[in-house]
Amino acid sequence: MRLTTCADAEAVAERAAAEVARFLARVRSEREVAHIALSGGSTPRGTYERLAAEPSELSATEIWFADERCVAPEDEQSNYRLVAESLLVPAGIAPELVHRMEGEAGPDEGARRYAKALEEGVRERERSLPVLDLIVLGIGPDGHVASLFPGSPLLDAPEDAVCLGVHDSPKPPPERITLSLGVLRAARRCLLLATGAGKADAVDAMLGPVSDHVPASLLRRERLTVIVDDAAAPRGPHR
Repeated sequence: MRLTTCADAEAVAERAAAEVARFLARVRSEREVAHIALSGGSTPRGTYERLAAEPSELSATEIWFADERCVAPEDEQSNYRLVAESLLVPAGIAPELVHRMEGEAGPDEGARRYAKALEEGVRERERSLPVLDLIVLGIGPDGHVASLFPGSPLLDAPEDAVCLGVHDSPKPPPERITLSLGVLRAARRCLLLATGAGKADAVDAMLGPVSDHVPASLLRRERLTVIVDDAAAPRGPHR
């Protein structure tokens, strides 16, 4: 695992955008197309805005999503809307390269459709799971990532589960769609971003013992890059 601490949220966004650009360039040097999954949230948004200023950094890159709320794509709670406003539209990314989760289809049907799209669209496999090149994640104050929350039975989904419907999210709205923990762990790299003092305890817990009560701790640490600001920096022995 690589942990980088930056002065503030703006510095995190700059560092994260550079990290995304470098990693995708390396992937595209190995094959024609890269696959990245994005998350919603205020912290990743700054990274997307910086990537949008250099659209060539996302050339030959297919864009997927880590999770979505079960709302229409134009809804203010939609992760797709946030990514579209901060990255897709400003960068002029071709619609055929963007694969959104259909939240309006509901958690179960939306998850089924997205699993099918991923299985058909991402050819590389780890066991039976599609391998995304990079997944950009935030972390909740409770240690959740994507829409995988502490103690959720979805953390124990079958090993071949690709995408899951969430019916009881502790954060509104209760219905969501999320990539499975298996897909997060199968990715070639996860990039986790955290800013603000409200995330410091979660970052500390993530770096501690592996636990279903801290879903972020279940990510594969040898494939994980963490970028935080000073306020969210770990305060324990992990620093």
